[in-house]
Order: sequence, then structure tokens, then C-alpha cells
Amino acid sequence: MHNTVTIRPATRTDAGPLIAVLAEAFHEGPLADWLIPDPADRRTVYYRYFKDAFHHGLEHGQVHTTSDQYAVAIWYPRLEPSPTNAHQRLAALEAIAGPYAPKFALLEEMFEAFRPDEPHHYLAYLAVDPTRQSRGIGAALLADQHRRLDQLGLPAYLEASNMRNRRLYLRHGYTAGPTIVLPTDGPIIWRMWRGAPTSGGRTSFPRTRRRRRSL
Repeated sequence: MHNTVTIRPATRTDAGPLIAVLAEAFHEGPLADWLIPDPADRRTVYYRYFKDAFHHGLEHGQVHTTSDQYAVAIWYPRLEPSPTNAHQRLAALEAIAGPYAPKFALLEEMFEAFRPDEPHHYLAYLAVDPTRQSRGIGAALLADQHRRLDQLGLPAYLEASNMRNRRLYLRHGYTAGPTIVLPTDGPIIWRMWRGAPTSGGRTSFPRTRRRRRSL
């Protein structure tokens, strides 16, 4: 079905609809339950968090959407190490998430610590409006970026936070690497890798070298 989906770069004028899509698509699931147990608080905090994520993606990454604004993907080229200002980010998370900031900071720190060093593009978020899921829209967004990456000879990397998403990415050429287990009864996160094309197939999941914790 995804041949009928029109994909285009997102702009600031898409902010309202796409931030809502992100917040709604990620509202349910084991990671959301761990980050913010209270669903009412979660809705408020998630809108602020994904507003920040959307605008950060526009400034530093690649944001794609569909003509009807029912889906969004935020990618980041990770072609070389990109140091972050840990104290600045922690302050931003405290403003966004209030008392829930420590878990958000821990999550982002864990993701950064286990991210591959090998040059790749990182899929930070793929979200489809819950009323439009299972129609091939997410697959279309993936395929669109995968074509570009194959032309560039680059791999893709992401973290899947539930089994449904893990199965989706496995169907689209990703392999699962070592997991991340979040502390304090947190959920399992599956690290996923779609290797660069080679004459013999695709490059394998790179060896994990955990970075030092910084926050």
C-alpha cells in the first residue's frame, strides 16, 4: 500500500499536527509507563518533550512527514562523534519533564552510551497517528529513507521499545543486537541495525562499546 503514500520534508508549519502525532503514538507502552506512570501527567509532559524533539530534528536532523500529516520520522546523520552538553540537556529536561526528568535523562544517557560508533543514520522517532496505523504508512517512511541510505552506502540504527515495533523493524531488514535493560524495573530496549549494502548482503551489527556515563 505504501506506494500511494506521499512523503515530503517537514517544516515548522507542520509543528502542531506532527507534535500531536508523536505524543499520541508514544503515549502507550512499557516505556511510557516507566517514564511517567500517571497517564494525565504523561500527556502534558509528552507534548512538551516531543515539541522539543520535533524542533531539534528540524534544526539538526532530517524530519519527514506525509502529505496528510498523519505520520512523522525524525532521523539524525551520525557520521562522526557528536558530543553533547550534558548539563545543558539536563536543564532542558528538568524544564520539560519536571519531577520525571531523572528518568528521561537516564533514558537518553543509556541510548547515547550504547549507540554504535560506526557512521550511520539514527532513527530517533517513527510515529503514525494511532487511527492510521497498520496501513503501511510507517513502512513507506522507512522505505523512503532506506532508499537514500542504500544509495549512500550507509547503515541505519534505532531502538525499539516494544515487541510490536521490534517485529516491524525485523520485517524491514533490521537485525537485533544486544539489548538495553533500564534500571528500576524499566523495560527492555531492543537495539536494531540495518547494515549497509555489500556484495555479500549487509554489514553486521557493530560491536558494542559502551561509553562512559555523562549525566
